[in-house]
Amino acid sequence: MKEATVYINGKKVIVSSHMTILKAAKSAGFSIPHLCNDKRLEPYGACRMCIVEIKGVNGFVAACHTKVRDGMEITTDSEDIRAKRKFILELLLSDHPRDCVICDSDGNCKLQRYAYEYGVELDKYNGETHSFEKVNDANLLVHRDPAKCILCGRCVRICDEVVGAEAIDFANRGFKAQIATPYHVSLLDTTCELCGQCVSSCPTGSLSEKMAIGKGRAYNLKKVRTTCPYCGVGCTFDINVNDKGKIIKITSETGSVPNNGNLCVKGRFAYDFIEHPERLRKPLMKKGDKLVEVEWDEAISTACTKMLAIKEKYGAESLGFVSSCRCTNEENYLMQKLARAVFGSANIDQCARTCHAPTVAGLSMSFGSGAMTNSIEEISAMDLIFVIGSNPTEAHPIIGMEMKRAMRRGAQLIVVDPRRTWMAERASVHLALKPGTDVPLMNAMMHTIISEDIYDKEFVQKRTEDFDKLKEMVLTWPPERAALLCQVEAEDIKKAARMYAKADKAGIFYTLGLTEHICGTDNVRSTANLAMLTGHIGRESTGVNPLRGQNNVQGGCDMGALPDVFSGYQKVEDPAINEKFSKAYGVKLPDKKGYTITDMIEKADEGKIKALFIMGEDNLMSEPDSGLVKQAFEKLELLIVQDIFLSETAKIADVVFAASSYAEKDGTFTNTERRVQRVRKAIEPVGDSRPDWQILCNIAKEVGYDKMTYNHPSQIWDEMAQLTPIFAGVSYERIEKIGLQWPCFDFDHCGTKFLHEGNFTRGKGKFFALDYRPPAEEPNDEYPFYLTTGRILYHYNVGTMTLRSKGTLQKAPENFCELNFHDAQKIGVRDGEKVKIITRRGELTVKANVGEKVRRGRLWMPFHYPDSPTNLLTNSAFDDITRTAEYKVCAARIVKP
Repeated sequence: MKEATVYINGKKVIVSSHMTILKAAKSAGFSIPHLCNDKRLEPYGACRMCIVEIKGVNGFVAACHTKVRDGMEITTDSEDIRAKRKFILELLLSDHPRDCVICDSDGNCKLQRYAYEYGVELDKYNGETHSFEKVNDANLLVHRDPAKCILCGRCVRICDEVVGAEAIDFANRGFKAQIATPYHVSLLDTTCELCGQCVSSCPTGSLSEKMAIGKGRAYNLKKVRTTCPYCGVGCTFDINVNDKGKIIKITSETGSVPNNGNLCVKGRFAYDFIEHPERLRKPLMKKGDKLVEVEWDEAISTACTKMLAIKEKYGAESLGFVSSCRCTNEENYLMQKLARAVFGSANIDQCARTCHAPTVAGLSMSFGSGAMTNSIEEISAMDLIFVIGSNPTEAHPIIGMEMKRAMRRGAQLIVVDPRRTWMAERASVHLALKPGTDVPLMNAMMHTIISEDIYDKEFVQKRTEDFDKLKEMVLTWPPERAALLCQVEAEDIKKAARMYAKADKAGIFYTLGLTEHICGTDNVRSTANLAMLTGHIGRESTGVNPLRGQNNVQGGCDMGALPDVFSGYQKVEDPAINEKFSKAYGVKLPDKKGYTITDMIEKADEGKIKALFIMGEDNLMSEPDSGLVKQAFEKLELLIVQDIFLSETAKIADVVFAASSYAEKDGTFTNTERRVQRVRKAIEPVGDSRPDWQILCNIAKEVGYDKMTYNHPSQIWDEMAQLTPIFAGVSYERIEKIGLQWPCFDFDHCGTKFLHEGNFTRGKGKFFALDYRPPAEEPNDEYPFYLTTGRILYHYNVGTMTLRSKGTLQKAPENFCELNFHDAQKIGVRDGEKVKIITRRGELTVKANVGEKVRRGRLWMPFHYPDSPTNLLTNSAFDDITRTAEYKVCAARIVKP
């Protein structure tokens, strides 16, 4: 990058020639005031507070959008500059409320800070003043006060440039100008996502968090930096705690990794579940037919006594353990240790089984490593983004924002999704395929790429194997054949293939729309085939990038909470590995693969699994065909559930341990890009709840196992890292400020930004010849519709947390079914009316969302609502390699109730 030598206040500085004066001055240690500038936005130059002088240039220039030039001499502070800045401030304050003593932004307002710094005179300019009507917006999250607005435009620009919602804009002109919604309606009635990005950018008190009003100001708040507990992006944010020990809001600093200060509605506002009245505050035990509160000693003693009795009677293989991707790395590590070392059971699994187990299996088979290959920060530099089976603007909003940023810079977009999502509407090519036909679609793309000789021959020759087998298979799938099956246009398949192959930097992104099929592992391997064929792997801003659904799905897998591996994917059945862990744990560990979650449910129904210990999961809500799951659980002799709320699964448990939330404990999460990040305790545990790691240690102690005694989660991490090569260089000290990405092999290693540079983990990448396998259940005359499921922006998985957060609940209060308006006309239903969805497993009555998001003959439903559990309808057919269920395809009927 070309450099420029400039002189700032007499100091010689060498900076990038693309840098603005504002950024150059900051890098040299000089602070220039600004009101309209936000590092996340394009320079705007509206407030003129950042004016500077340049030698040889008449007048002042705005530092925020003026780029440096070689030899430039800049003055950032002089009497003239200060006088002009003071003048600007006095004009702004001549028509600004002077209620700082009662303003919630007192101490966190740039206008207030600069007014003090520049010694403004408040009554210097008198004249007409605004008299804005008070905004009584019905939304529960964002407070707007137009009287305090200085028209810097930051809120408008961040809503447009970063979020892409375009919910607010400038209204009127001149003296009557203000920021407003269209026709001054509530934010609830606009395209606003209630993400609060506008609040985060506002330099005054014009925009603020409603739930924080009157509860604390900047100077009496304790900020505790931690990691978001929702999706796998792993946003860094600060929990703001007032002097009464209460959480009043969530904020995030610009520059934080990986989110750069950006947050979605859940991350910023869905925190009120933490102190919700329904939180479990003490352990519960079933006495008679009721769950009643008991003391910890009784709950732990009873659970352990029954577990040991069942083990003695039926053997360790009768015990099952389910870990949680909502819990920390340390807690997942301890859960697998508890299962294997304390109780001698190989049956340990977690919720990755329901989502990304095909990722771990498929990418491991193709590349040797089952994780996201590249980093979030690389997205904005991509030339082409290929999104398949994913809806990032709702399921991973901050990654969605990075994709929007890339698109603003000219990146092309291919979307493969049965639904017409936000990104599909803006894609260069949208392939609205028939559910379950991803493999033939990608085969047809590869047919085009090979037939037109636009594949990366050098990469294929040097870095892969079994190309001939792949070629033979894909040449049986010309685009015309695939188009008929997939219900898309052959020319669109060809266009997508050419775009992807010819791009310099192209990345594939997928989630559960690809993995939750009976051929989920094949789908994943197909993306690997496509990336290797074109050489879009092993370089920056390329790769195959599975976006993890929960906050710690990556970490839960990494920690060995799986039936076939220890931490770091070290095989249980490898004698040397097993001996290493057995020696460290002080007992002989099981050396055979255990049951998956789906296996455990089936074995419970058969009477072979007698006891289940479930930590942080609600399997009655998350598993397919939930009626069958409940039937299996009711056959257990012992069901233990550890959670923060009385979930649907906890309601039928024998013992319930009251756990602490993420805000009440220390530990680490690992995000979707393999980054290990700190989780920090902000408040004391609610009631008599305990952190999950402490409960697990209490259980181990109760049964007499003495190698699970720790004073702090950092000691648990250190134990795991010493046994796990890919984490050997990661410690709490090293991730204090910014997390590290594995593999990180020693303390001199800086982590790994992207994988497979030069060589794949397995040596050479392996192509797989994969053919079409139809879904387990397809429409017929009785059930003529395809039903598929997914996540919406405002809720998270089975809704345990977001359904207890008033802002997200207000925005999305009930379950619904999307259907095409032609189908709605046929059955005589209008938008907003009730419809009944029926499958072979059950039926639900929900609200109809009628439109064009789905094609004719297709239905789509979210799965978040316990009072209307969509997984009552889904099919318990499984991927033959990973036993992940086919949530994304089943046959259904829709009628007017």
